[in-house]
Amino acid sequence: MTDIKVLIVDDSAVVRQVLTQQLKAISGIEVLGAASDPLFAKRYLERQRPDVIVLDIEMPRMDGITFLKQIMRESPIPVVICSTLTDKGADVTMEALSAGAVGIITKPRAGLKGFLEESRTQLGDAVKAAARARLSTLATPPPSTPTTPRLGAGAVVPEAPSRALSETTDRLVVIGTSTGGTQALEQVLTRLPRISPGIAVVQHMPGAFTAAFARRLDSLCEVEVKQAEPNDRVLDGLVLIAPGSRHMLVRRSGAHYRVEIRDGPLVSRHRPSVDVLFRSAAQCAGRNALGIIMTGMGDDGAQGLKEMHEAGAFTVAQDEATSVVYGMPKEAVKRGAVDLILPLHRIPEVIGQARGLKRRATGAPT
Repeated sequence: MTDIKVLIVDDSAVVRQVLTQQLKAISGIEVLGAASDPLFAKRYLERQRPDVIVLDIEMPRMDGITFLKQIMRESPIPVVICSTLTDKGADVTMEALSAGAVGIITKPRAGLKGFLEESRTQLGDAVKAAARARLSTLATPPPSTPTTPRLGAGAVVPEAPSRALSETTDRLVVIGTSTGGTQALEQVLTRLPRISPGIAVVQHMPGAFTAAFARRLDSLCEVEVKQAEPNDRVLDGLVLIAPGSRHMLVRRSGAHYRVEIRDGPLVSRHRPSVDVLFRSAAQCAGRNALGIIMTGMGDDGAQGLKEMHEAGAFTVAQDEATSVVYGMPKEAVKRGAVDLILPLHRIPEVIGQARGLKRRATGAPT
C-alpha cells in the first residue's frame, strides 16, 4: 500500500518543522512538502497533488478558510485544520469544519514542540482518517495501528447485573459520531423541529472546540444545543454535546434522564467515548432509547450500540453512501448491533419517530 502524502500549510516555520518531523516518524505517512501560506501551497498543488492537507487558519496574504473553500470548490482534497487553543480559534475552526474540513489538530500558543510530540498518535490518526474521507478518489491508506492500550466502556461504566427499568414517560436519543460528524450532525439537527426528543451526543473533538461547536449548532437549529454540564436534564427540544476530553453518561433520575460528566481513561482510544455513552443508555434506558451511530473512523460505539440493541433499544446506523468515513457504522453492522441502516437525510425522520419506535423480532420498526 502507498503512503499517505501530506502537504503542510502554516506560516510558522516552527510549526512546519515540528509537524514535518512528527508526521515523518509515523508509519504510512509521507510529507511531500510544507508551504508558508496558501499562495505558495497553490503553486505546489499545480505540480503535485497530496492525499491530505494540514492547514493553518490565520495566515498572511490568504487566510485558511478562503483557501479551504477554494480547494473544496475546485478540486476537493481532505483537509485537517491545525488550530490554536483559543476561543477565537475555536469559533473559526467551526467555520472551517462547516466548509468541508474533516479533522482538527490543536496547537497551543506556547510549548508547541512538546505538545505535538506528546500528541503524535492523535496527529497520525487525524491524517489517516482524513485520507479515508469520501471527498474524492483517494488511495486507501493502511489501517491505523493502535499505539496505546485499548480500553472498553467498562473502564468508565461497569457492567450492570440488572436490566434497565422498562417504562418511563421520557424517550432518550443518543448519537455517536467522529470523522465527518460535524457536518453530518449539522445536517441532522438543523432538520429537527423545535419540539423533538431530548438528545445526547458524543462527537470526537478536542476539548477546546466542543463549546464553539455547540454554539454554532445552536445558532442554526430550532432545537436548543449546548455543551453538556454535570447533571443537565435531557429535555425535549434540547441537544447536549459531550464536552471534549471528558466522558458523558446518561443516568436515570426518577422518570427522567440526566447526564453525568466524568474524567477517566481513553475508551476505544477516545475521550469522550461513544461506547461509554451508549453503554450508559443501555443500562438506564433500555427499550426507551434510540441509538444512532454515524460517520467516523474506527469502531468506537459499535460495542455500546450492540449493548443497547440487546437491552431492547432501537438502533440505527448511517449508510455507507452518505458517510464521510464508513468505519464506525460498518463495525456496528458487522456486530449485529443495528436494526436499520439509513442515509443521512432519513435520520431526522427516525428521531422524530423515536417515541413510537419499537423493534420486532425481525428488527423492522413498527
